[in-house]
Amino acid sequence: MPTDCLFRDDSYLKSCEARVVAITDQGGIVLDRTVFYANSGGQPGDTGTLTTSDGRRVTIANAVYTDRGKTEIAHVPAPDAPALAVGDAVTAAIDWDKRYGRMRMHTALHLLSAVLPYAVTGGSVGDADGRLDFDIPEAGLDKDAIATRLAGMITADAAVSSRWISDAELEANPGLVKTMSVKPPMGTGRVRLIEIACLDLQPCGGTHVRRTGEIGAVQVTGVEKKGKQNRRVRIALA
Repeated sequence: MPTDCLFRDDSYLKSCEARVVAITDQGGIVLDRTVFYANSGGQPGDTGTLTTSDGRRVTIANAVYTDRGKTEIAHVPAPDAPALAVGDAVTAAIDWDKRYGRMRMHTALHLLSAVLPYAVTGGSVGDADGRLDFDIPEAGLDKDAIATRLAGMITADAAVSSRWISDAELEANPGLVKTMSVKPPMGTGRVRLIEIACLDLQPCGGTHVRRTGEIGAVQVTGVEKKGKQNRRVRIALA
């Protein structure tokens, strides 16, 4: 059953009321709606809690998609968590500080991909640091130059927004896709775009801040050679 993924329209929602609609064979808890981001695109799944009206509190260690189309989310309970049943009403609440750090970092990584306009071969989003791998043949990268350009984009306080386009529109505009290793999910008829005004536009299902100024100061902590044409750039929230 498709999950109503509230985080896609509002990344700032910290909690919601929901109902258990299924328990997976692995013990994952499927809700009719959720604020939990599910692990994908280099961004980890949210952690948090599900609390029932009678006070049972289930710690959630991860959230994952159960299907390739990324339509249904299972909330993975911590070991020894109390059991829930189909039909239970719960309040789903995320660990906000961790989520907000990932929102800031994910948006910063989009800006990094604008600073370095090369194909992205991999990446990882943390709550305090992150990285992108770029396909750059024999390129010398200057940490200070990258940091300066990145800081300028952040202090510009550009608006960050999302919108949807059809699968056909994305297929007609393949240049929107920067990532070589992770392709945007298609097959549901629409794809979500993240736009940073005048700076970046690309498909992304992740959570982001509303303005680049929210990212705050960012440090370029490393530039590594990971192969003949692969350069890894690491950044961290200051």
